[in-house]
Amino acid sequence: MRFLFGIVFVCLVNFFKILSPQFIREALDMVFRNLKLYAFYKNTDWEDQFVSDTSSDLVYFAGAILLAAFCMSIFMFLMRQTIIVMSRFIEYDLRKEIFSHYEKLSTSFYKQNNTGDLMARISEDVSKVRNYLGPAVMYAINLVALVAFCVYSMLQVSTTLTLASLLPLPFLSIMIYFVSSMINKQSTKIQEKLSELTSSAQEVFSGIRVVKSYVQDQPTHMHYEMECEDYKKRSLKLASINAFFFPAMVLMIGTSTIITVYVGGLEVAKGNITTGNIAEFVIYVSMLTWPFTSIGWIASIIQQAAASMTRINEFLKIEPEIQNPTQENTQIDGDIVFENVSFTYPENGVQALKNVNFTIKKGQKFAIVGPTGSGKTTIVELLLRMYDVTEGRILINGQDIKTLNLDTLRSKIGYIPQDVFLFSDTVAENIKFGKRNASQDEVLQYAKYASLHDEILTLSDGYDTVVGERGVTLSGGQKQRISIARAFIKKPDVYILDDCLSAIDTKTEQKIATYIDGDLSEKTSIIITHRIYNGLKFDKIMAVMDGEISQVGTHEELMAMSGYYADMLSKQTSEVEE
Repeated sequence: MRFLFGIVFVCLVNFFKILSPQFIREALDMVFRNLKLYAFYKNTDWEDQFVSDTSSDLVYFAGAILLAAFCMSIFMFLMRQTIIVMSRFIEYDLRKEIFSHYEKLSTSFYKQNNTGDLMARISEDVSKVRNYLGPAVMYAINLVALVAFCVYSMLQVSTTLTLASLLPLPFLSIMIYFVSSMINKQSTKIQEKLSELTSSAQEVFSGIRVVKSYVQDQPTHMHYEMECEDYKKRSLKLASINAFFFPAMVLMIGTSTIITVYVGGLEVAKGNITTGNIAEFVIYVSMLTWPFTSIGWIASIIQQAAASMTRINEFLKIEPEIQNPTQENTQIDGDIVFENVSFTYPENGVQALKNVNFTIKKGQKFAIVGPTGSGKTTIVELLLRMYDVTEGRILINGQDIKTLNLDTLRSKIGYIPQDVFLFSDTVAENIKFGKRNASQDEVLQYAKYASLHDEILTLSDGYDTVVGERGVTLSGGQKQRISIARAFIKKPDVYILDDCLSAIDTKTEQKIATYIDGDLSEKTSIIITHRIYNGLKFDKIMAVMDGEISQVGTHEELMAMSGYYADMLSKQTSEVEE
C-alpha cells in the first residue's frame, strides 16, 4: 500500500514540477508582449495603469510558481515518507530475519565462516538491498514520470526543438553507466581493503599486550602503514575517476543547453515558437539532467543489490543442522547416558570420539580428565546439542536428547566454557546474562559464591564497571569467576565446568569447590579438568585418551591401577612439592 501511494505521490510531484517552466514561459511571453505595447502607452494617461497591470500579472505568475513549488514539496515529502520509509521497514525486517537465522545455525556453520563475512552480509549487503528498494526504485519511478510529463509538454510546443534538446542526454546516460561501473568496481576494492584495515587494527588493539611483550610495535606499524598505502592508492584512483565524471557531466549538460538555445533561436526566427519557449525548454533540460544521470547510478545500485541479495540468500537457504523437535517442556534432571557414541567434526573430518559408553547418575560429581585434544570438550558439546552424534545416542531420563525440547535442554544446563567470553557491558549485566530477571541481591549472592564479590567492590564503579571488549579490563581469574557466577545464578539441574578454574589461585579455588561440594551436592556436576582439585570429592572419574575411554572409577580405584589418572596425579603432586 505504501508503494502504491508512493507512485501516486511521485506522479504528483512531477506534475507540479513541470508547471513552473510553463508559468515562467507565460510570464516571459507576457513581458515581451508588454514591452512592445509599452511604446503605445508611454506618456499617456494609460501608462500608469499599464505598468500596474503588468506588475500584477508578474505577481500572479510569481505566486503561481511559489504555489506549485509548495505543492511539489508537500508531495515530495509524502513520496519519501512512503517509498523511503517502506525501504527502511524492509531493511529492518531483513536484518531481523538474518540475525534470527544466524542464531538458529549450528556451531559448525560458525567454524566454517568468519565473523567479518557474517557482519558484512547483515550490514553492508542489507544496506545495498535497501538502496535498491528505496532510492533506486524511487528515482526509477521519478525518471519515468518526469520524462513522460516533460517530453509530452515539450512535444506540445515543438517536435524539432524537443529532439534537438534531448539529443545529448542518451549519450550522457551511457557515459555515466560506464563511469559508474568503474566507480563501483573501484569502490568494491576500497571496501575490501577497508575491511582488511579494520580487521588488522582490531586484532592489534585486542592483542596489544602480546604485541608489546614481543616488541613487535614497529613491525606491526610498518605492516599497517603498507596496508594504508595500498588503501590510499585505491582511493586516489577513485578520486581520479570522480574528477573525470563531474566535468564530463557538466559538459554534456552545457552542450544540451547550447543546442536548445541555438535551435530554439532559429525556431523563434521562423515564428514557430516564442522566446519564452526557449527558457521553458532550458528548464526542462535542467530537470531531465538528473533523471538521465541517475540511469547509470540506478543500474549500478541494481547490480550491487542483486549481488548482495545473492550473498544474503546463500546463508538464508542454509538449514540449521540442529533442529528443535518439540515445544513441549520436559525434565532433564535424571541420569545421563552415553551409548556407543562416536563423533566426527563435519567441518574438518576429525574423529573426536570413538564408541564412548558411560553413565552419570543424578546428583553425581563426575570428573572427566585427559590431555589436550582427547575429546573432553566434545562430550560437553554433544550433551548441549551443539552437534549431533555421528553414531550412537545420548539419553537423559531414558529419552534421546534429539527428542527433547532444545531450549529446555540448554536452559537446564549451566555451562562454564574454558574459553571465557564476556560482553562489553557491566559486571552485573554479565552475571545476569545467566538469568535476565535476576535481582541485584541475587547478583551479589552468586558473585560471593564465585568468590568474586570483594574484588568487584574494588573496581572503579563496582558492579556497574564496564568490563570492556571480551572483558579486557579484567584479569583471567576475574573473567573466569564472572563466568562461574553467570552459570550459578541460572540455577540449572546440571552444571558443567570445562577447565574453568585454571586461572584461579588455590585459596579461591577452595572456596568455589566448597560451594560446589556443599550447596550443589544434589545437583549433577560434570567437571572437565587437567588436574584434580583438592576441595572437590568426585563420585566418579573418567579418563579420556584419543577419543576413547581409558579408565573409569573412583579416585581410590584409579589410584590402585596404573594409567593416565595415577600418572597425572603423581605429576601434579610433585609440581606442588617443588
